[in-house]
Amino acid sequence: MPIDLTQLIKAYDVRGTVPDQFNPQVARAIGAAFARVVVLPEAIPGEPPARPSVAVGRDMRDSGPELVDAFAQGLADAGVDVIRIGLCSTDGLYYASGALDIPGAMFTASHNPAVYNGIKLCRAGARPVGQDSGLVAVRELAQEYLDGELPAPVEGRGEITDRDMLADYAAFLRSLVDLRGIRPLKVVVDAGNGMGGYTAPAVLGTAAGLEALPLDVVPLYFELDGSFPNHEANPLDPKNLVDLQAAVVEHDADLGLAFDGDADRCFVIDEHGDPVSPSAITALVGLREVEREKTAGRVPTIIHNLITSRAVPDFMSAAGAKVVRTRVGHSFIKAQMADNDAVFGGEHSAHYYFRDFFFADTGMLAAMHVLAALGGQEHPLSALGEVYEPYTSSGEINSEVADVPAARARVVQAYVTEEGAGPVVVDELDGLTVSHWDSHPQWWFNLRASNTEPLLRLNVEAADEDIMEKVRDDVLSLVRATENES
Repeated sequence: MPIDLTQLIKAYDVRGTVPDQFNPQVARAIGAAFARVVVLPEAIPGEPPARPSVAVGRDMRDSGPELVDAFAQGLADAGVDVIRIGLCSTDGLYYASGALDIPGAMFTASHNPAVYNGIKLCRAGARPVGQDSGLVAVRELAQEYLDGELPAPVEGRGEITDRDMLADYAAFLRSLVDLRGIRPLKVVVDAGNGMGGYTAPAVLGTAAGLEALPLDVVPLYFELDGSFPNHEANPLDPKNLVDLQAAVVEHDADLGLAFDGDADRCFVIDEHGDPVSPSAITALVGLREVEREKTAGRVPTIIHNLITSRAVPDFMSAAGAKVVRTRVGHSFIKAQMADNDAVFGGEHSAHYYFRDFFFADTGMLAAMHVLAALGGQEHPLSALGEVYEPYTSSGEINSEVADVPAARARVVQAYVTEEGAGPVVVDELDGLTVSHWDSHPQWWFNLRASNTEPLLRLNVEAADEDIMEKVRDDVLSLVRATENES
């Protein structure tokens, strides 16, 4: 059966089911295309080495080794050396790309079920490869190879070698946040059978040969298993936090950390078992990075996407930072991070980006900042969380609608064009954002259409819960109304 790569290679990465959408033949074609579209052109300027190199890592999925081998063959046939770093988190691959200053490929499908796998591609220095930065060209060339045939191996074929970089990754993170002097903390870590079970013992413990930290780590589901036998490795879904919440209370822990399948996202639970919002974590970590920048005599810049809490720009601006608001999605925020030389960036989805980590996202480094902040004072995490969560939000609510433009139009008519809607500010940076924040009562909402499904995603925030619930329910009634009702 012919394979249509438009179903596999999406806007930001490669992801699909194995073997019908993604198999060794496809992986080899993508490797060959990646070499010619991204790797070899980057190696031309200046005086490059005899052969450029690519770092390749993988998560714990059973399909990973075979797909990595095929991808590596495609690269090597094009004259590219391959450094296989083996099992790693996605931020572990970003570290390899940044530290070695070479392009990279991470084989993972994050939290998707076991039947899935995929690739996150990056240029040298962990710079992203997305639809506007080479991924479309990679897809088109790989499709040509699949529809015809792969080029013959070049003379001077690349070499494939193996290199373990876990200890270097762990040491690098520890160089960015020093946890040695904090008060002793007990932390439950839920790896969800994903790569956090591999990286947490190295970074927070002594598995990589580093000295012990004042941390008592209680492991939860550290066994690597791409079938995710205990729960989906997606902390964004509240049902996947239940085990961690119970364990924090049971062990009388100071906090809990939950990582997704490839461990590039981190969610935080306080000592009562309550989630701390990613916006609050963005504010907490952001303030630490702002103060560090100011101490160094630099004007700090912080990036946040448009559906993080208004508390984020409030706190950052009050601390003297320049604040840049961006669209939802890692490719947009990474671009803004680099363009603005931003020290830190945060998203509502618990992706956290650091200039010192090659402008890339790393859940583990964010977790270390939380541990440093908590361990550097005597208050419990719940008290810190309250400081950084002054407003109330709905979270992201998805509505399946038959006619997305019509549903959106009903909201526009009610809030933007009708008299009596009040003094609102409207922008369309990413979907429709309507803000009543400069008047009372304070509220805002964002309504965004999914790129792949007939869904509208709603986020609402207000200064108090009653107003948030009213705006939420009013907008949802408009979104979910039938054409006859409207």
